Amino acid sequence: MANQLYSLSISARATIDMHSLNNEGGEGNQIQTRMVNIVDEEGKLQNVNAISGDMFKHIQAEHLFKIAREAPALPLCAGCREFNANRINADGSFIERTKEMSDAQTISELLHTCTIDDIEGILITEGKRSLPRKSVIEFGWVVGVPGSVETDSYFHVKYAPSERSKTSESRKAEEDAGSNLGQAIFHRPASSGIYAAVAHVELSRIGFNDITQEYAISDEQRNLRARALMESLLYTFMQPAGAMRSSQAPHIVNVEGVVSISTGAVPAPTVSPLKTDYVREIQKTQEALERIAPGKVMLADFQSIGGLTEIIGALMQDYAPYRLQYQ
Repeated sequence: MANQLYSLSISARATIDMHSLNNEGGEGNQIQTRMVNIVDEEGKLQNVNAISGDMFKHIQAEHLFKIAREAPALPLCAGCREFNANRINADGSFIERTKEMSDAQTISELLHTCTIDDIEGILITEGKRSLPRKSVIEFGWVVGVPGSVETDSYFHVKYAPSERSKTSESRKAEEDAGSNLGQAIFHRPASSGIYAAVAHVELSRIGFNDITQEYAISDEQRNLRARALMESLLYTFMQPAGAMRSSQAPHIVNVEGVVSISTGAVPAPTVSPLKTDYVREIQKTQEALERIAPGKVMLADFQSIGGLTEIIGALMQDYAPYRLQYQ
């Protein structure tokens, strides 16, 4: 039997250049990037560029959708088959089947029906319900390391084709009159720097009904979903989606950090990479946990996206999701 993986955490620093993955909106002709206030490791307030955890969760969910769509053994509800934002709430058949079921029975039916709703979590709001399924995977904000990230604004202009038919005299007359008709002037932000990222996965909860405290799906199905989840997590770091990718696809220069895993009922430790010596702090935590839960927590560091790929690939091959025992 494969080793059992209870939880997995990633603490990483990603160097990302010339991206616009998360913008707050626009004011006039100026697109604004998202900035947040944080407290650095010296206790000082810093204002830095950041990418929301919601954005990374959406990126990961989209990768999971693509993986599940190509795997017949991974079931999807009608909403998720179309990547509908309402997910299982958009599945009329599921809502009809569960309208007379208890909350516990409804969650079990959800777990049987859909891989994405099982892993990503969902709030069932159809059928006069307000029934939550907690996500198996969590992302923190991807935050710029103070002093190592910068956002600049770049001037762009779009000329209308009709402008080319005008004579130089007519253009000059419009300029003298202060007219900008026929062109759109706007400013786009682009950020570059080192970003701190944290993610945590509770693999033991895949297929687990939190109400009945029992698994609603087979161990084989749980293993398939765990592999798809870890694969989607890897792809999230390999290809982060977001705003303006058509002309500002991010340059992923490097990703380095630590993967921590636990093989018993111990959380896989993580320390924010906003802290300079975060790798050593995670190692110290693992050493301390060794006295509390011997052999239950292991670490693997990586210095590149290739190193992370090797680690995730090995976990997908050698580990199955932990099985909680409540009986």
